Amino acid sequence: MWVVVPAYNEAARISATLYAIAAQTDTDFTLLVVDNGSSDTTVEAVRAFEACAPFPVQVLVETEKGVGCAVDSGFRHAIAAGAELIARTDADCLPRPGWVAAARAALDGGAGMVCGRITARRDEHGPAGRAFFAGLVGLAALFGRLRPAHRGSGYLAPYRMHAGNNMAITAELYQACGGMPRRPSPTDRLFLNRVRSTTAAIVRSRHMVVENSTRRIRAYGVLGTARWYLDRGSGVLTPDPR
Repeated sequence: MWVVVPAYNEAARISATLYAIAAQTDTDFTLLVVDNGSSDTTVEAVRAFEACAPFPVQVLVETEKGVGCAVDSGFRHAIAAGAELIARTDADCLPRPGWVAAARAALDGGAGMVCGRITARRDEHGPAGRAFFAGLVGLAALFGRLRPAHRGSGYLAPYRMHAGNNMAITAELYQACGGMPRRPSPTDRLFLNRVRSTTAAIVRSRHMVVENSTRRIRAYGVLGTARWYLDRGSGVLTPDPR
């Protein structure tokens, strides 16, 4: 099993993510951080962590910009190195201790892809901000299920909101579906629909929990964030506030 973490200029946040990954109850995996051409000390932070990591750590540099490019290169690198199961989170997220174990259990149990539950980080917003984030995620999930484009006859599984920063997949299915779209955000819905067009073996695990950054709320504001999660784009703002 491999864990892939795409990162771009995350020197201020990535150490917390790495130590959350190190605190997993299941540490039988290789960690791959994919640096998407950072101009800060992201890579240096990863190298410092590597000295005390309880698992092998690799760094891959992807110069083609876009989170989709970083994720796809990371997954394909892991597969070429022998990965059979791959989990992904992001460099501003905090996986809870049972995250890897829950992902492995679902994939070993027959799932092709497993999606987890996201909640807001407690160190970025108070109760009101976290409640807003939870409501926004719920609204986006409902919109996704009702959206006609997600209900076509070519899909083998019903639409359920999939957060790219909390998912795991088999190497076989990743290759069969064509992989992550090589583009900036948003990529998650496109990737999920590729998987749904390939298999019905998609499950959701409530034990696979990641605390998600809410900085998009600060960058976009309430209405802009709602527009983003409801698949209405980012307007004049950058599509990827990393």
